[in-house]
Amino acid sequence: MQSTYDVIVVGAGHAGCEAAAAAANMGCSVLLITMNMQTIAQMSCNPAMGGVAKGQIVREIDALGGYSGIVSDKSMIQFRMLNRSKGPAMWSPRTQNDRMLFASTWREMLEQTPNVDFWQDTVSHLFIEDGKLRGVISGLGITFRSKTVVLTSGTFLNGKIHIGEKQFGGGRMSEPGVYGLTEQLVDLGFQSDRLKTGTPPRIDGRSIDYSKTEIQEGDKEIVGFSYMPVDKPKTQRCCWITYTNQDVHDILKTGFDKSPMYAGRIEGVGPRYCPSIEDKINRFADKDRHQLFIEPEGWNTVEIYLNGFSTSLPEDVQLKALKLIPGLNNVKLFRPGYAIEYDYFPPTQLSKTLETKLLEGLFFAGQINGTTGYEEAACQGIMAGINAALKVNSKPEFILDRSEAYIGVLIDDLISKGTEEPYRMFTSRAEFRMLLRQDNADIRLTERSHSIGLATDERFSLMSKKREDAKDLFGFMEQHKLEPSDANDFLVERNSAPLSQRQKLGQLVLRPNLGINDFRFFPLIKEKLDTLTDASIEYAEIEHKYKTYIQHEVELVDKMKRLEHLKLPDSLDYRSIQSLSMEGREKLSRVKPATLGQASRISGVSPSDISVLMIFIGR
Repeated sequence: MQSTYDVIVVGAGHAGCEAAAAAANMGCSVLLITMNMQTIAQMSCNPAMGGVAKGQIVREIDALGGYSGIVSDKSMIQFRMLNRSKGPAMWSPRTQNDRMLFASTWREMLEQTPNVDFWQDTVSHLFIEDGKLRGVISGLGITFRSKTVVLTSGTFLNGKIHIGEKQFGGGRMSEPGVYGLTEQLVDLGFQSDRLKTGTPPRIDGRSIDYSKTEIQEGDKEIVGFSYMPVDKPKTQRCCWITYTNQDVHDILKTGFDKSPMYAGRIEGVGPRYCPSIEDKINRFADKDRHQLFIEPEGWNTVEIYLNGFSTSLPEDVQLKALKLIPGLNNVKLFRPGYAIEYDYFPPTQLSKTLETKLLEGLFFAGQINGTTGYEEAACQGIMAGINAALKVNSKPEFILDRSEAYIGVLIDDLISKGTEEPYRMFTSRAEFRMLLRQDNADIRLTERSHSIGLATDERFSLMSKKREDAKDLFGFMEQHKLEPSDANDFLVERNSAPLSQRQKLGQLVLRPNLGINDFRFFPLIKEKLDTLTDASIEYAEIEHKYKTYIQHEVELVDKMKRLEHLKLPDSLDYRSIQSLSMEGREKLSRVKPATLGQASRISGVSPSDISVLMIFIGR
């Protein structure tokens, strides 16, 4: 350990780990400060990575050279590609993970990363000298100097845990909160607020009657997250599905008067798209049951995560209700569910690099910015780590826009619109879903990351080969033609119109319910496909089948970028522009958008406001 670093990362959750790894792999000296070395990359809530839109984010992190995809693949106990029945823009990878193996693999990879030092301690204050950020002061009173600081405090800032009428300080169960940092930041002029999240009870898998539940197996083909070669498990663990019922709801309602949410003891707003079970019962009173997922916590443990039953009701009410759920009649608890509220800082106070506008060199990433979810935190972490490293070396900032990555959508949403509830990524938040697919994240991002020194030569080489192989396959599909006599029996069998003349393979692949792998029974086509990876074939086929839609989105991107390239001066006094709406003046003054494109996405800024700004800046 040394006394001065290029980058100090505070917190070793998903955001902090990615930030530390990115900055270190770009050549910076990094100090990662965590309260507990045993909880690095802890899966505080569900033991899973990915899912709808979140899976695309993990693939983007991997394409940039982050670790989340590799760690998830190494620790997976089940893999599923969600939404296969829909178009490829919606396909989303998801892993069920071994919680302990996930954390230990992350720690092992960080310990094997040159330039990363560790320090077990809290951070009580930022070290500011002559109005400049100079580092941090630890709970032990030690001053660590640095050029930049990435703050990833999770749910620990003034964290308060609620179980029924009981409440106590803490950032996670059995872990203390962090006090003092919020107050210092507020004194510096930052705005803070409160949010809430929750977690379900953990139960003993030995007490479950699985015969009364529905089994949920993994996919036969394990795709995984990482574009790098990672060994996949030979077997998978099952999950199961069960449901609440009206009796369960009636028992839960008996505890509502002791619920911290309904009694007003919780100030923070909870996640809209991952509500507590009591919130579901209240908001969806017309539903007589809610789906629950029984998820194993690992290969060698009986601990079960009951996904869908997040709650902060008294523990006795939780247990009584659980015993009325099919399969859980004899259930035993390892620990009750609980809610936690914590401080966050509205992210409109950040620039696109995730550097704070008020204090140069200070970056925020993760739940401190009002997001929820491991994936949302991790992608902010890698972007903050990248930009901290670039700032240290006086290099241009690294920005992803909305047409390049879900990461770009997330960051732009946060800094332009802010959030008053925990922000979660969905595919519906992205305008260009056909461009931002899970299969092409490496094609979109690896070259850019390689150019700034993060993605390795090996990763860049694999991406380049995939791109060239796909180009080669495009040419093959355009050149290779099939005779009616060779193809018609197969086409009729697949309920597809027979040929009246020779037709290019590329034209046949465009037909619904037909893919290039369906034509492997032709020796020449099989020979060609056998030389390519599954990933290259899938990417080429999607690009070919959906090229019209893709081209349409490319044209929309071009239109958007015309606005995006129109810069707005930092010194622009929006309050003095009388032609702007009152709300527009207020929102623009608060956010201070960098471009006209960003201004157009601020909630409350109207199209007429944008027209006024275009005239004002001479466009």
